[in-house]
Amino acid sequence: MKKKFLSLTLALVLGLSLTACGSKDDSKSDVGTGDNAGTNEETGGDDAQNETPDDTGNAGGGEVANKDKPLVWFNRQPSNSSTGELDMTALNFNGNTYYVGFDANQGAELQGQMVMDYIEANIDTIDRNGDGVIGYVLAIGDIGHNDSIARTRGVRSALGTGVDKDGAINSDPVGTNSDGSASVVQDGTLEVGGKTYTIRELASQEMKNSAGATWDAATAGNAIGTWSSSFGEDIDIVVSNNDGMGMSMFNAWSKENNVPTFGYDANSDAVAAIAEGYGGTISQHADVQAYLTLRVLRNALDGVDIDTGIGTADDAGNVLSSDVFVYKADERSYYALNVAVTAENYQDFTDSTKVYAPVSNQLDEGTHARKSVWLNIYNASDNFLSSTYQPLLQNYDDILNLDVEYIGGDGQTESNITNRLGNPSQYDAFAINMVKTDNAASYTSLLSQ
Repeated sequence: MKKKFLSLTLALVLGLSLTACGSKDDSKSDVGTGDNAGTNEETGGDDAQNETPDDTGNAGGGEVANKDKPLVWFNRQPSNSSTGELDMTALNFNGNTYYVGFDANQGAELQGQMVMDYIEANIDTIDRNGDGVIGYVLAIGDIGHNDSIARTRGVRSALGTGVDKDGAINSDPVGTNSDGSASVVQDGTLEVGGKTYTIRELASQEMKNSAGATWDAATAGNAIGTWSSSFGEDIDIVVSNNDGMGMSMFNAWSKENNVPTFGYDANSDAVAAIAEGYGGTISQHADVQAYLTLRVLRNALDGVDIDTGIGTADDAGNVLSSDVFVYKADERSYYALNVAVTAENYQDFTDSTKVYAPVSNQLDEGTHARKSVWLNIYNASDNFLSSTYQPLLQNYDDILNLDVEYIGGDGQTESNITNRLGNPSQYDAFAINMVKTDNAASYTSLLSQ
């Protein structure tokens, strides 16, 4: 199989010679049909079985237009970055289009509750300076990203520090708030053993670097340095929208100062760090997400029911149980469910790149012919996507008989990625991870030409 991760340093060369890269020209691909979503129900897979095949594909052979080829958005859901409203035009680009991610709200609530549970369980020692104020700092990944917004709201909701804005908890960064005077958040209260504590968000900011890349670990490491030099003795908890930023702050300051740090993604280094004082993280079941990302393409290419190998066993016995994912037909979206990873269970999550056993059975290449897929990662430096998600994809592409061309972006501009989709006709299907959730049209316009 031909697999290539195209580094940013080769971007210019590849931009000039893209047609010489990748697999053979499959412009006359034997592309199967997908399925149309048709209900408003949220299920663990059963509803997907009721979807009828779309007729835009060509399971019998012949040339298929790029605009009709299977497309899956993953990790970054097409949506308005200001309001969070889903981009249903992108999600309905054709009858073979879906989104794969995780249940952001469920995971956000889980992270917030994990932090609160830790505070309550360690109430005798959590207030490091004994001032009656449990202070935390928060690393925000991307103020325009739905997952980041949900996680910020989840923490503030659980800790009682959130304030209402337009009917939802305000997810804006507070800047610094060591005196508790900010209007973006409020002080929460917690009563344990007859004593009342104040919970305060001391500081929060979007971790965006000077080049514009968000979720930036180095920026988070610098931020904790600034915060700790100003009010370090007040910081009792460090919370992050992801493990990349969380581990940067843990290594830079909180590990040495025995301050529990909580992240999200269950990256291998973060899980291992729980043994060294990292407070906990959330597994978004990346093993299930990566499988679903490629499975929906495989099903569309084979012209079978979209639920095959997902909620219904395939001919190799692959199937997911309803407790690890949900399908929302009205959103054309599959969501993996989240699990809290703490000191009690972290040893079960030490290998984040191991395929999920119930869907690890090899497909027969005679029945499921090899197909070519173009797939991009929005930022080749993103810790979760590069160290966890992509290795999982590379394990599953073999199982599903897919030849995947992996493209790594710079995390800043869509053009850095779209410039390397110069000849979409040579691929049978596409898996897209946008830089910004607003920018689906940057990709669909290329496929519509």
